[in-house]
Amino acid sequence: MATFDASKLNFQFMKYRKILVGLSLVCIVASIALLCTKGLNLGVDFTGGLVLQVKFDQPTDIANVRSALSKIGQGNATIQAFDQNDVLLRFQAQDEQVRKNVLAVLSADIGGYKILRVDKIGPVVGKELRAQAGYSLFLALAGILIYMAYRFRLRFGAAAVAALMHDVILMLGAYSLTGKEISVTFIAAVLTVAGYSLNDSIVVLDRIRENWGSVRSVGIEKLVNTSVNQTLSRTINTSVTTLLPVMAMFLFGGEVISNFAFAFLVGIAVGTYSSIYIASSLLVEWYSRSPKF
Repeated sequence: MATFDASKLNFQFMKYRKILVGLSLVCIVASIALLCTKGLNLGVDFTGGLVLQVKFDQPTDIANVRSALSKIGQGNATIQAFDQNDVLLRFQAQDEQVRKNVLAVLSADIGGYKILRVDKIGPVVGKELRAQAGYSLFLALAGILIYMAYRFRLRFGAAAVAALMHDVILMLGAYSLTGKEISVTFIAAVLTVAGYSLNDSIVVLDRIRENWGSVRSVGIEKLVNTSVNQTLSRTINTSVTTLLPVMAMFLFGGEVISNFAFAFLVGIAVGTYSSIYIASSLLVEWYSRSPKF
């Protein structure tokens, strides 16, 4: 497979850093405004609801199941297919009448079935899951900051965490804008993307650290530009080879997988951008204002 080689290129990334960082700030403000006004479409895992797993006597597909559920006003249910016969349904409503209506319409439109699982997730459990998700993200960011401060320098760690927070906020903004459902798989996707984005940032920051000895002679902007250009081939090749299978998952993976893949698509895109511009630009600004690192 052909790869992109940027070893002979010399892009002046830091020349436009103020414009692009300003654009990032606008996107962050817009994302926060969306989160405050429109909010997130929290799934059953976080709000509470009904989880129903059934195994049909005959093979069926998600489209037929959703069409049947639409007749009773439950067309927005989350449907996950395990095979041609086995489906998992998630509803935000919890009352017994909803369960009866669902089973009745499935029997009439799809055919015979066997109930494998019925769970009711109360609002208290949903609240606990939301809190645990928040703790997971907080602990991940705190751990990253501590590791980066120990492995590199405190400002390097702060720059990496700032880039990571940038990515997470924009991912949340994208979900708020599109109205896609937030489930526990989204939290898994966020943590995975956080690791991916951090890996990109560490590669760039590590090269900056290797070249740090020449900062006084060449200047911070040139040093960072050189470091980013030296790692650009790796960044682009890694991002492209990751985006291709994720795009396939998004387009052909079905409803549940595509929602999961959407988080990856947004995360990889903003993560690649932030590893080049956000973390590096912060280091340039910090050094320009306070050269003692």
